[in-house]
Amino acid sequence: MPSGRHYRPRKDELKNLAREVKVKFGESAAKNIDKEFEILELKEGIELILSSNKAIFFRRNGELFPTLDIVDAIKLRRVVIDMGAVPYVANGADVMGLGVVSADPEIKTGDVVAVVDERHGKSIAVGLAILPGSEMKTRKEES
Repeated sequence: MPSGRHYRPRKDELKNLAREVKVKFGESAAKNIDKEFEILELKEGIELILSSNKAIFFRRNGELFPTLDIVDAIKLRRVVIDMGAVPYVANGADVMGLGVVSADPEIKTGDVVAVVDERHGKSIAVGLAILPGSEMKTRKEES
């Protein structure tokens, strides 16, 4: 496990985190926060939130995201990418319009989204939408 400051938060921090998760991701996501959770500060601005030694959320620069371990249980809005884009996105590349097959039209700028592959619908990344879902897919050039 990565090194860093590792601690169990106070009861009020637990309540605040559960409330934040519920507001941002819904009631089902808040059920993943139990009394035994811990926080691991990896470096400035990045924290892992662990439950039973499993990373379930992370916070980056104050923004809360689910990990891939629980993203499917949360039912985030989805951006579907073509299989050619999968290896790049899985290695940290941004999702580009040409790789988007479809996107939930309800996605708003600033929403946390699940990025899934078109073949299996498997979540491969969690991201922050910088465009509304209706504007994500770019028309591919016709040959």
